[in-house]
Amino acid sequence: MPGGRFLYQYGDQGFSLGGGSGAVALTSPPGFGRRGAAFGGRFADLDLVPDLGARIGSREWWRGLATLTALCGAAYMLSPSLSRPLPGAVPAPLSGPAAEQGRAQSIAPIAYGSATGARMAATDAVRPLSEAPERPMLELTAAVGSGDDFASVLERAGVGGAEAAQIANMVAGATSIDDIEAGTRLDIRLGRRPNKHVARPLDALAFRARFDLRLEVARVNGALQLKPVPIRVDNTPLRVTGEVGSGLYRAARAAGAPASAVETYLRAIGSKMSVGAIGSNARFDLIVAQRRAETGEIETGELLYAGIEQRGRKLQLLKWQAGGRTEWFDAAGVGEKRAGLTRPVAGYQTSGFGMRFHPLLGYNRFHKGIDFGAGYGSPIYAVSDGTVTFAGRHGGHGNYVMLRHGGNMGTGYAHMSRIAVRPGQSVRQGQVIGYVGSTGLSTGPHLHFEVYRGGEAINPKSVSFVTTSLLSGEQLRAFRSRLATLLATPVR
Repeated sequence: MPGGRFLYQYGDQGFSLGGGSGAVALTSPPGFGRRGAAFGGRFADLDLVPDLGARIGSREWWRGLATLTALCGAAYMLSPSLSRPLPGAVPAPLSGPAAEQGRAQSIAPIAYGSATGARMAATDAVRPLSEAPERPMLELTAAVGSGDDFASVLERAGVGGAEAAQIANMVAGATSIDDIEAGTRLDIRLGRRPNKHVARPLDALAFRARFDLRLEVARVNGALQLKPVPIRVDNTPLRVTGEVGSGLYRAARAAGAPASAVETYLRAIGSKMSVGAIGSNARFDLIVAQRRAETGEIETGELLYAGIEQRGRKLQLLKWQAGGRTEWFDAAGVGEKRAGLTRPVAGYQTSGFGMRFHPLLGYNRFHKGIDFGAGYGSPIYAVSDGTVTFAGRHGGHGNYVMLRHGGNMGTGYAHMSRIAVRPGQSVRQGQVIGYVGSTGLSTGPHLHFEVYRGGEAINPKSVSFVTTSLLSGEQLRAFRSRLATLLATPVR
């Protein structure tokens, strides 16, 4: 083109000379002239950047790949070494006041000397004090630890030893120190002291000594005085009822029963019936001991009553103590069933039940029990709950104890070295009733153990007692009165 101007147009083969719409005009530099036109014409069809995604394998494609490789190689060769970073400007480290100022304005852990905010240096108007003045009083709190002595808690808080002992004696006169639970918070106010070499005097002390009592100690006219502050408490039990629905535990918890009470409830009900047999339409009934203070605190205790009603039948269980044992009794006064016998002595069997040759008499004789070999003086236990019907010397049995159990059953224990019970006494399963010996017709220390049914000796290995506690007389009347009182508790 005249004047050294060329038009390049991009087509399927890249940029080329041409004209028309979309052409780009490039002006050649001065002096380019005719040689520039000849050069441009010779390489006008040369495309150094072809599309590598088209015509793969052609000469133009390979030329483009070579150009790309050359450019990447040149960039790599001209780049700096990775092992030797480019040097840059490093700021000079701060020192002196500049470092202090920078540290005050930075964020760092206290362990590494952090400081917050900048502080102005003291001026000539500031005069140092030889001694800092003390605060006129200190208000603090302390907590009673497990096994703590009350006076020691006060001493750790800064109260003098003599004054701490005096306060502890005053508190002991109002309530037992043992009633103060671990974790009890003490609000303490200490007054001014004459000098730093003595403990501060106690001006005031207040804490919750019991659920129903608050104690306050104050200094009046130079003397400490104790003021008990009674707290009214409502002891009405908590009663929770509802329908079992999809699950007994979940329904009772949703109704507001404490988790520990629901667990005890399930065990109590399980002692009388299968919990899995309780239907979704059954209704549960729990009564839990509870105390409410007028100050708003609530303290929940143990489960007192457990009831379930299903298909018109009611099971009502009340926790009651009888014969030294606390268990669940139903409305008729029938307690829990306990199956199985306790082994009467820690020993090994040496002789069985039936005919045998008697080692002392020298002839065959019916052996009415089984023998257990054990060391002299070993304890002998009652195999089940019962009443002592005989305790003393009994012919060839030597020192002998006989117990009467429920169901017209009885047991006998012979050859004891010493008897530990008396006739008419009630004993519990596992209670020590005597000690192994060799009294009567015996060749050595052992226990001769017998079991009777209706007065007839039977093989001890053939029985497994099932005992049940029964209430009667005055005890049954007291039980039913307590049950009626609990059932009058309003539902929560």
